[in-house]
Amino acid sequence: MHWNSVAEFFAMGGYAVYVWPSFGACALLMLVETIQVKHRYQAAVESCRRQFATDQLDNKTL
Repeated sequence: MHWNSVAEFFAMGGYAVYVWPSFGACALLMLVETIQVKHRYQAAVESCRRQFATDQLDNKTL
């Protein structure tokens, strides 16, 4: 596509009402997914640490 001005680009040929919110929603969901993955990773690491510590305590008491 070819736009003659920046305003035409942002208007997206009259479809800006559909285009820009979809870009915004996609960017927001990508950000939320990244944050959730980070939290799930931290929870998994913490769970592994707790399990390892529990196993170490169990081995010492035997």
